Amino acid sequence: MVCPGSYDPVTFGHLDIIERTAAVFEKVIVAVVNQPVRKQKTLFSAEERCGFIEAEVTELGNVQVKTFDTLIVHFARENGAHAIVKGLRAISDFEYEFEMNQLNRQMAPDIESIYMMSSPRFSFLSSSGVKELATFDGDLTGLVPEGVSGPLHKALKR
Repeated sequence: MVCPGSYDPVTFGHLDIIERTAAVFEKVIVAVVNQPVRKQKTLFSAEERCGFIEAEVTELGNVQVKTFDTLIVHFARENGAHAIVKGLRAISDFEYEFEMNQLNRQMAPDIESIYMMSSPRFSFLSSSGVKELATFDGDLTGLVPEGVSGPLHKALKR
């Protein structure tokens, strides 16, 4: 099972989906896209983003973190995964993910897409919103792990 995203930066919403997915599936690969297509350049390198996630999932024995720079269905196949799990927060997420699901099914009908609803307390949370808060020195408590907050504020002051 693959849980893909840009994770720039990882939020408690992402981690909630990863933890809940790990409770359902035997093996979870958190797939960190090296360079997202639909978003501008990432603030953190793929290695930094992987490091942030790895620091938070150490107690989950069935989760590993890898980067990818190919189609997610190709990455899933290369890693023996038969499913892709994505989190959904709002209607806008659904519209985008519905389109991606149709394209993925066209290319790889053997790989299932599974959607997990965001926990209510994280339904508003996005990496872009967190970056905007951090840009103006906002408090990120409860939004991102402590190990992400400092580097995020520092990166945005560059």
